[in-house]
Amino acid sequence: MSETAEPEVLFSRDGVAGIITLNRPKVLNALTFGMVRAIHPQLKAWAADDAVKLVIIEAAGEKAFCAGGDIRALHDWGKAGDRNVIDFYREEYRLNVYVKNYPKPYVALMGGIDMGGGVGISVNGSHRVASERLTFAMPETGIGLFPDVGGTFFLPRCPGEIGMFLGLTGERLKAADAIYAGIADVFVPSENFAALKLRLAAGDNFDAALKGLSGDAGPAPLAVHAVAIDTHFSKGSVAEIIASLKADGSEWANKVLATLATKSPMSLLVAYAQIRAGRSLSFEEAMKLEFRLTNRFMRGKDFYEGVRAIIIDKDQAPKWSPPTLEAVAAADVEAYFASLGDDELNFDI
Repeated sequence: MSETAEPEVLFSRDGVAGIITLNRPKVLNALTFGMVRAIHPQLKAWAADDAVKLVIIEAAGEKAFCAGGDIRALHDWGKAGDRNVIDFYREEYRLNVYVKNYPKPYVALMGGIDMGGGVGISVNGSHRVASERLTFAMPETGIGLFPDVGGTFFLPRCPGEIGMFLGLTGERLKAADAIYAGIADVFVPSENFAALKLRLAAGDNFDAALKGLSGDAGPAPLAVHAVAIDTHFSKGSVAEIIASLKADGSEWANKVLATLATKSPMSLLVAYAQIRAGRSLSFEEAMKLEFRLTNRFMRGKDFYEGVRAIIIDKDQAPKWSPPTLEAVAAADVEAYFASLGDDELNFDI
């Protein structure tokens, strides 16, 4: 059967567990509008079902849990002025809030690539299990966006300034780093995922189910640079972060500078303000803020240019607008955060 002939997401029951399986392995389980619209009502049904004690979300294939939202579709909708581009984000963010507040244990089996939209339906859950295959990242500033799907909330709550570092650079993390950063809770080798599912389905609580199945992910490379990250990324602006990195002059600092130089200047400035603001916001407030930002980015230029350069033409040479940090007016950044009035995100669902 072709990819399109198969259901994009599967729902099943095993004992006391409701199981969600993302089922687009050929495209790294990228999250579509249809998947969002299927997952949310199923979660609500299981929440109301006393026979279901927990939910497990996993993915087909070994390469990815979910590599993100269906960016090409969002690009095409936005270019065409199709309201689906905003409706997708509205419903995705509502799903993220529902996952965050789910009344039963929500166990995400995070193996393979987990980025963007995949993060929203895994990291926001109550129990996050990382395998040796995990590659986590929030790479949005590289395609002219910002770290959304709850990044406003969970990035500022990473240790020290790690969240700011991750949000601006899009750094990729393996399991040990994800656990160190508070993005995942526990390491379980992928070969033990099936046994963990069986124990959970049989009614074991999460801690009991883990016995003999979890392990040590090893040292976290991120920890080696924690002091440097805190030193540089605690600065009062993106410009000050860059100046601090330049003054450092180390090989690591120069690598980070080179990475930041590839990102959208507007995205960097908005993401910096977003992550700082998120320190004092509830999850619901954070998602409302993200919806404001999404609306503004979808009306801008950099997202479409980023997708063109990275995903469509793949020339890896986006022409950002404005092209430099210095060319971005402070008032233009502030405008991204302004209220949407009657179009504000709500959760009356």
